[in-house]
Amino acid sequence: MKKNKVVLYIIFLLTTLGLIALDQFSKVLAINHLKDKEPIVIIKGIFELLYVENKGAAYGMLAGKISFFLIITFILVPVIIYSIFKISNIIEYFGDKVNIKAFKILQLDMIIILAGAIGNCIDRVTKGYVVDYFYFKLIDFPVFNVADCYITVAVAVMLIMCFFILKDKELDYLMGSKKKWQVDDESK
Repeated sequence: MKKNKVVLYIIFLLTTLGLIALDQFSKVLAINHLKDKEPIVIIKGIFELLYVENKGAAYGMLAGKISFFLIITFILVPVIIYSIFKISNIIEYFGDKVNIKAFKILQLDMIIILAGAIGNCIDRVTKGYVVDYFYFKLIDFPVFNVADCYITVAVAVMLIMCFFILKDKELDYLMGSKKKWQVDDESK
C-alpha cells in the first residue's frame, strides 16, 4: 500500500473517531444537564433540548429490538468501510475518468454515516437505549441526537450526489458493474 494511502486511511480513522467522540460528548452533556430536568427551551414552542432514552428508532418504533439494531449495525459497518476503500480504488484507477471531488464527498459521507452508526451503537451496547435530546416541538418531530444528524445529512448529500452529480458510468462502477467501464476503456 502506498504511503499516501496509509496517511489517507489514518485521516479517515481519526475523522471517524473525532465525530464519534463529539457525538458521545454531546450525549454526556445531555445526561448531565437534561436528564430528570425540565426541557431547555431554545425557541419557545419550536425547538428545545429534551432528554429522551430511546429504546427503538424514530418515535420509538421497534422499541426493545436492540438485537435487531446491533445486527444491522454490525452488517452496515463493514459494508461502509469496504465502500470507503472501494472509492479510494476508483479514484486511483479511474482518476481521470471520474468526478474526483464527488467521489471524495462520497467518502466523507461514508465516514459520517459510519460515525453516526457507531455512536448510536455505543449507546445501545452500553446503556440499552440511545440518548436523544434535540426536539422540534412545533412539528412534534422525533427527538434526535448528533449521530442521527450525521446519518440524515450524509444520506441526503449522498442521494443528491447519486441523482444529480454522478454520471451513470460512475454509479455503475460504484455498484460493481465493471463491464461498462471495461468496454469504454477498450474502445479508446
